[in-house]
Amino acid sequence: MRYYQFEVDGTRRLAVRADGQMYDLRSARPRLRTFGDLLRAASISDTPVDTIADRLRSDAATIEDPDVRVPLDAQEVWAAGVTYQISEEARESESGMPEMYLDVYDADRPELFFKATPSRTVGPGEAVGIRADAEWSVPEPELGVVLYEGEIVGYTIGNDMSSRDIEGENPLYLPQAKVYDRSCSIGPCVRSADSLDDPHDLEMWMTIERGGAVVFEDATTTGKMARSVEELVDYYTRHNAVPERAVLLTGTSLVPEDDFTLQSGDVIEIGIEGIGVLRNAVVTV
Repeated sequence: MRYYQFEVDGTRRLAVRADGQMYDLRSARPRLRTFGDLLRAASISDTPVDTIADRLRSDAATIEDPDVRVPLDAQEVWAAGVTYQISEEARESESGMPEMYLDVYDADRPELFFKATPSRTVGPGEAVGIRADAEWSVPEPELGVVLYEGEIVGYTIGNDMSSRDIEGENPLYLPQAKVYDRSCSIGPCVRSADSLDDPHDLEMWMTIERGGAVVFEDATTTGKMARSVEELVDYYTRHNAVPERAVLLTGTSLVPEDDFTLQSGDVIEIGIEGIGVLRNAVVTV
């Protein structure tokens, strides 16, 4: 099942898509406003989220696809780097110290870094940001693992916006290249883990439009990821007091050419099979 958060007249609501129909779960249980509320109910009752949602559908109102969707209520977003061979090559290409990345791709320990707080994260239809002090900015489409108390409960789409020139100047500048206003987008929904057969066998694609014309388009598959989502989650939660709700982005294998940089007004669309399409415009921050 796919879960969506949206707003009606300033009120947050939770919906589920099943059997080709959208159901407003809050109409059946007023306290179910967010996906986090549903996860807590599932944890307390020791019942899968899909089972709870399925029970509520008979009492829930059906709705059209909501216009105003809001970001997943993750308390923090982390990301993994150099999990695809193309991302290793891109890191080496952009960096003035390429030897720093030579062993990361094949190392036992993955690269994990803090990406965003809720205030830096936007949802579907909202604008992602490019830094005004960066000259080379790109989107990074990624499969996102949704976690509740450190356990995998679902999957979403993430855009790990990056300032490649800042990152490439010195590896110590990675936080500034990755963490800034509107630097992360999450959405458009959460696909429950129980309803997704294999997160390592999903088609992923990205298009970038400028002035109504496509200036970048490419596709790949999560099967090219060198590490499993379980391994990445294990390292993220290891010796780390993780919050109740978190998202871990798993790396990108779609990297625009080195002469490409985003501009304000561009529109980014990221799609992952079985999850949906995340669409965001670009603004300078």
